[in-house]
Amino acid sequence: TADPKTEKAVAAPQSEKLVLYSGRSQVLVEGILKDFTAETGIEVETRFDKSTQALANRLASEGAKTDADLFFAQDSGYLGALSAKGLLKKLPADILGTVPTHNQAPEGHWVATSGRARVLVFDPQKVKAEELPKSLQGLADARWKGQLGWAPSNASFQAHVSALRHLWGETKTEAWLKSIQELEPKTYPKNSPQVKAVSNGEITIGWVNHYYLHKLRAANPELKAANYSFAQDGDAGNLMMLSGIGITSASKNTAAAEKLVRYLLSEKVQTRFTQE
Repeated sequence: TADPKTEKAVAAPQSEKLVLYSGRSQVLVEGILKDFTAETGIEVETRFDKSTQALANRLASEGAKTDADLFFAQDSGYLGALSAKGLLKKLPADILGTVPTHNQAPEGHWVATSGRARVLVFDPQKVKAEELPKSLQGLADARWKGQLGWAPSNASFQAHVSALRHLWGETKTEAWLKSIQELEPKTYPKNSPQVKAVSNGEITIGWVNHYYLHKLRAANPELKAANYSFAQDGDAGNLMMLSGIGITSASKNTAAAEKLVRYLLSEKVQTRFTQE
C-alpha cells in the first residue's frame, strides 16, 4: 500500500508560477504584476532589463531550454524577431479579438499592450503649427537648419528608423537621414531633454514620443512647448510605437500565461497604462 504521507504530498496543490522577461521598466509595470499575483494567486518572477534587445538575444540563445513563459517588450520589433524564430506561441482567439488587428502580429504570436505616438515637439513662440512640415520627409527642408534636435542612440528613435526602412525602403531612409544630418541637428541622449530644450529656446523642433511633454508639463505647467502630428494622413512620421507581450513556445504554464495577458488587456489595467 502507498504511504499516506506520500499520497498527501502528491495531492497537495502547487502554486502557479510564471517567469516573465520584461523589457518594460520595473517602475512602470511592477505594481501591475504584483496586483495580478494578489488577484489570481499566480506568482510572477520577473527578470527586468532596460535593454529589450539583450533580453531578446537571451531568449533566442536559450531557445527551447528557456524557463521564460512570457516576453514583455518595450518595442514590438523584438517580438516580431522572436516570432520569426519560432519562439512564440499563437495566442488564443479571445485574446487576439481584444486587440485591433493592426496592433497584433499577423500570425497571432503577440499583442500590443500599450502604445505611444511619435510626434514633433515645437516652440509655438518661434513657429506656428501650420508652418511646420506636413510630412516627416519635409522635416529635411533647409529652413530648419540649426533648429532641430534628435536622439540617435535612443531606442524609440532606432525603432522609428526601422519602421522607415520598412515603409520607405533603405535608399530613401538613408538619404533622408543624411539630409537631416546636413541640417546640423543638436544631439540629445533621449526624448525628455529635447522637450526641455524646446522650452528653453535651445532648439525649435524635437523628434520625440508624445507623452514626454505631458509628463514634464505636469511638473512644470509653464513649459513652453507643444506637440505636433503630421497633417498628411498616413504619414510615416505619425508612427504608433507599440509595447507588447507574447507567450514563449517553451512555456509549460500556458493557461497561467494567458491569464496574465488577459489581465494586461483588461479595462482596469489599460486605464492604468493610459493614465499613469
